[in-house]
Amino acid sequence: MKDVSNIKSSINAYKKIQESVEELCLAFDFNKDGIIGEEEVDEIYKNVIILLGDLELKNTLRSEEDHFGAILKINAGAGGVEAQDWVEMLYRMYSRWSENKKYKVTVINYLEGDDAGIKKVTLQVDGDYAFGYLKSENGVHRLVRVSPYNAKGKRMTSFASVSVVPLVDDTIEINVNLGDITWDTFRSSGAGGQNVNKVETGVRLHYNHKNFTTGKIEEIIIENTESRSQFTNKNNAIRLLKSQLYELELKKRRQTTMKIEADKKKIEWGSQIRSYIFDDKRIKDHRTGWQTTNIQSVMDGNIDDLISAYLNHNN
Repeated sequence: MKDVSNIKSSINAYKKIQESVEELCLAFDFNKDGIIGEEEVDEIYKNVIILLGDLELKNTLRSEEDHFGAILKINAGAGGVEAQDWVEMLYRMYSRWSENKKYKVTVINYLEGDDAGIKKVTLQVDGDYAFGYLKSENGVHRLVRVSPYNAKGKRMTSFASVSVVPLVDDTIEINVNLGDITWDTFRSSGAGGQNVNKVETGVRLHYNHKNFTTGKIEEIIIENTESRSQFTNKNNAIRLLKSQLYELELKKRRQTTMKIEADKKKIEWGSQIRSYIFDDKRIKDHRTGWQTTNIQSVMDGNIDDLISAYLNHNN
């Protein structure tokens, strides 16, 4: 049924463009006859271009994992309180973008900063092609601004890392030996207030796996504080583990062509994929060269142009 739905969606998108092109042709004829003005023709033309652009962008998402939802993690890097505030800004940006796309966003894990902001946050983004779009955000994001947390009003640089993995569903079979999982429980912190902060509902999963590149045993650690129920949080943590193992399997199969992980580096100077320079009113993606001066729009979640530039650059 999911495959049928995807095919219908593509057919409907094509039909919509076809109808819009026919409408544009009629508009040209009406304009020649003086029935409508050039402004109306321009509006119809702009609509056709937008529809074509949306379909062309969706056609770049051909990998088998692109149609899944996404698990998005944001961690503060170098920069102290300033970096934690930066994580909170990115959290807001991605939440706004997801809402605009009509995606469902669930906070899986949340750790407040010491004095302000967020140290780390994990979001589950449910919706068709959420991973396909958000994989463009994978890497280190650099902020440059006059910090409100610096008494001398100095210009500061801070960093945050964004990690994106596909959210697997029941159509993907991932074998996990439950006997290899160990658990810690803890009291949740941050937003929640009631029971979620008073009893040990938070869970921390530990799972050992063999790194296919090095051959060494490595530990995967996943925290989940989404629910007031420890049982529910454990089930959610296992699902997140399967998503991470699925990503590792994809990386193994495509290690010669996979570019997503290549963007992950240390969360510090010189490793950023994108710079947000507030004082100069400039945002630049270092992978594609795309840049804009409309910082407020981007921070309000309007990142489709950034995503589009990345996807077209890598196809």
